[in-house]
Amino acid sequence: MESILPRILKVSEILPSLGLLPYQEGIVRDACGELLGHKVPGNGTPAFKLYPHNIDEINCLTNDELPRYLFYRYRYDTFPQRLKLDNFPPCMQIEPTSICNYRCPFCYQIDSEFTKKSNGMMGMMSLDLFKGIIDQAEGNCEAVTLASRGEPLVCLNIEEMLAYTTGKFLALKFNTNAWFLDEEKCHAILQAGVNTLVFSADAASEPAYSALRVNGNLDRVHKNIKRFRDIRVKHYPENRIITRVSGVKVPGTDDLDAMDGFWGELVDQVAFVDYNPWENVYDQPANDIPDPCSDLWRRMFVWWDGKVNPCDSDFKSSLSVGMAPSEDLSAVWLSERYMDLRKQHQTKNRSACSPCNRCAVI
Repeated sequence: MESILPRILKVSEILPSLGLLPYQEGIVRDACGELLGHKVPGNGTPAFKLYPHNIDEINCLTNDELPRYLFYRYRYDTFPQRLKLDNFPPCMQIEPTSICNYRCPFCYQIDSEFTKKSNGMMGMMSLDLFKGIIDQAEGNCEAVTLASRGEPLVCLNIEEMLAYTTGKFLALKFNTNAWFLDEEKCHAILQAGVNTLVFSADAASEPAYSALRVNGNLDRVHKNIKRFRDIRVKHYPENRIITRVSGVKVPGTDDLDAMDGFWGELVDQVAFVDYNPWENVYDQPANDIPDPCSDLWRRMFVWWDGKVNPCDSDFKSSLSVGMAPSEDLSAVWLSERYMDLRKQHQTKNRSACSPCNRCAVI
């Protein structure tokens, strides 16, 4: 953190000359003030802070890009705590496809109702729909993740989709199991300017990998990720992408030292995320969590068919709040349906919302 404070201070000093809109300038000023300790947020909420992965991201940015990043990250991190909104979500997850070639035991892909083709939940986003969504997000949202319920590299249009995002976002993220990561897709990801590439792996040995990544093969995935590393080093030495192998903390997962030893030389980061019963939130017992879900104030999900959903734990779209392209995404974000759901959470009435009343995410 100490290494980037001079850059934060510089932003705060030159803010009036940056030509930001008054609202944007106010947000960036608040972000700088809280990071530098010059401003204390109200209502006893914690001050905005940066974590190691944020600092890694900032280290990849130019000084000109830093104010844009602070505008996005401050809203993403603090608005859920302070129950604030503006006209567009700080982060969007766009689903190129809901189809996946894996059947991991902790994933909703094992739900036969979800994956049964005749139920209409399986499909791939059209390129035209994708472009329309990106056009609305550009200039309004810095954080876009291409992934949600499926494996994005399954999508037939994924290379064209990646190309269309080039240069439009500071925090473009891509998640993949790396099964289909051939040479052409490696180049497509690197040319698109993806900022963070996450390889979902969970294990560093057999039979653990095959047990957790059902239908996968550790040797193939390892070779594909190595290929990506080699192409990056040889052809894109100045590329600012951050690569990460990520695992889910479930029984049978290798420990972090084993994961780091196996994957560490191929990627920039190795990390685990906590397990949440994604495989079927609808079957979980009801809980009494009073805290509102942070995603309602910081993230919007758009499925392959244009359906807009407030979260991906609700993978069958019980809470669907809109439909692109027939509805403007900003209008959906501020719609009565979305606001009613937020109000239920905000007034500690989460138990009245299904499947929010069975979900452990806060």
